Amino acid sequence: MTRMWPPGGGTRRPLAPRVAAPCEPVDPARIGRRVVRRRAKGMDAGAVAAALEDARFDARQNSRHEDLGDDVPGRAELAEWERLDQMLAAAPAGTVYGPDADDVVRAELAAAAREAELREAARIAARADELQALRELGTLEQIEPRDGDKAVRDELTLRAGGYVQADVDA
Repeated sequence: MTRMWPPGGGTRRPLAPRVAAPCEPVDPARIGRRVVRRRAKGMDAGAVAAALEDARFDARQNSRHEDLGDDVPGRAELAEWERLDQMLAAAPAGTVYGPDADDVVRAELAAAAREAELREAARIAARADELQALRELGTLEQIEPRDGDKAVRDELTLRAGGYVQADVDA
C-alpha cells in the first residue's frame, strides 16, 4: 500500500490570496491620556491638582534614569493632568471631571470614528480589487465569501455603473 502525501491526494484547491486586515496602530501617548481620564473621572479640582503634583514628581524621578528618559506614556499623562487641572481651574467651583463633558475627548472620538470609516472603505476597496482580479483570472467562483462582502458587491456594482454582475452577485 502506498501512501500519498499530502493526505487527501493533493486535491486541494489553491487558497485565494488574503489581504491583511488593517489594524489600528498602538499609540502610547493615547494610552497614557486614556489612563489619566479614567483615573480622573469624578475628581474635583483639588484631587486633580494633587494627582498633577504626583505626576510631576514621577516625571522628575523618571528623568534621573536613562532607560526611562523616553517615557512617551508618562509625558502624555503629565500633559493630560496639566490640561485637566487648567480645565477644572477655569470651571465653576465644585465641578468634577467627566470624560463625557470634555470637548477634547469628544473631538478625539469623532476623529477615531472618521479613521475607522476610512479604514473600512480601504478594506472594501482592497477586497473589491481582489474580486475584480479573480474575475479577470476566471477563478471567482472558487473563493469563499467573507463577512462584509455585501458592501464589496455594492462597491463593484457602483464601479460597473450600476450594473449588477451575475458572477459577483452569485
